[in-house]
Amino acid sequence: MLFLYNFIITIADFFLKIVAFFNPKIKLFVLGRKEVFITLSQKISKNDKTIWFHAASLGEYEQGLPVIEKIKEKYPSHKIVLSFFSPSGYEVRKNNTIADATVYLPMDTKGNAQKFLKLVHPEMAFFIKYEYWPNYLNELKKSNIPTYLISGIFRENQMFFKWYGQFYRKALDTFTFFFVQNESSKKLLNQLGKTNVIVSGDTRFDRVAAILEKDNSLVFIDQFKNNTTTIVIGSSWPKDEELLIDYINSCEDKIKFIIAPHNIKGEQIQQLKNNIRKKTVLFSERENKSLSEFEVFIIDTIGILTKIYSYADIAYVGGGFGNPGVHNLLEPATFGVPIVIGPNYSHFAEAISLVNIKGCISIHNQEELKSIFDNLITDSNLRKNKGKICKEFVSQNKGATNLILKIITK
Repeated sequence: MLFLYNFIITIADFFLKIVAFFNPKIKLFVLGRKEVFITLSQKISKNDKTIWFHAASLGEYEQGLPVIEKIKEKYPSHKIVLSFFSPSGYEVRKNNTIADATVYLPMDTKGNAQKFLKLVHPEMAFFIKYEYWPNYLNELKKSNIPTYLISGIFRENQMFFKWYGQFYRKALDTFTFFFVQNESSKKLLNQLGKTNVIVSGDTRFDRVAAILEKDNSLVFIDQFKNNTTTIVIGSSWPKDEELLIDYINSCEDKIKFIIAPHNIKGEQIQQLKNNIRKKTVLFSERENKSLSEFEVFIIDTIGILTKIYSYADIAYVGGGFGNPGVHNLLEPATFGVPIVIGPNYSHFAEAISLVNIKGCISIHNQEELKSIFDNLITDSNLRKNKGKICKEFVSQNKGATNLILKIITK
């Protein structure tokens, strides 16, 4: 089975190099991997002590960040090596300050795994949430390197739990310990005979709780908000925006709107602006503008949405009208903001929980959106109560990072 897997990986690698000529994202995926071993040889010496973290993409990086920070504090003389599989993670965080070397993870061939681990020679390895690469895991086990899964989550429809999943089940044997998000994940691993499992929770709660300790002020948002009730629309997609634009254009209340779209390509941003009939300004054109005079602020940049949520009286988090579903709810939740989302959230445990405890409201159509927004705008007590539920939800679920550190540093 390993031979077949390696054959498939080799074929996939070949075809990706062809597709790269036509697809910009795949081109980044392919070209970025050409420099990995050179980068590692330049930044990691044979005498360095290292710890390796792997994240599939940006979300997993953010999820693992509290653990990376604590590990860096615990082992200040070690170098941190951070790898990404996806361009959407690497390209956004390649210049982070937490890791000593940030690279793409080379394709999962035996040769790549051996070369990567020889250059990195980690004392510990951490995989965040998921991604189980058999060759890397096998080589880690051969080298007796402690390997941990943090914020892991398992579902019955994964291959590990199918009759044909023996090959992937074997990959799980390489983990020293599993830190999983919920009890159902633990039970599934127990069914496979895994007893080295603990429900630690989701480290993202620690990350978002720590946001409150930082300076979240933005002068230009202060100027725009101007003590006016403000709805922040984060990570919106076109399907979200169809409903939201209609509401914005018809809203008669004195309300400010901040929109941070998921996609900030120039053409789409301009189309969004053109469809809004209220006085609108872009982040990229804010200089020398009297921002308090505008009613809508479109954020055509990345990296500041978290701070913007601190100014929200109501938050709409996008993605819930698409697949796989809604984006990160925990950032607005930590600021005690009531949240509105679309109907597709069943793959996200925190969304399910927040809807169930009524801190978050799921809407299905234009009529429901208008009704919910109108109620939240006119009823300040309703806003405060739902915001309090969200804030307490984050506070009650933090602590995963300390539990993980306690066990791995025994």
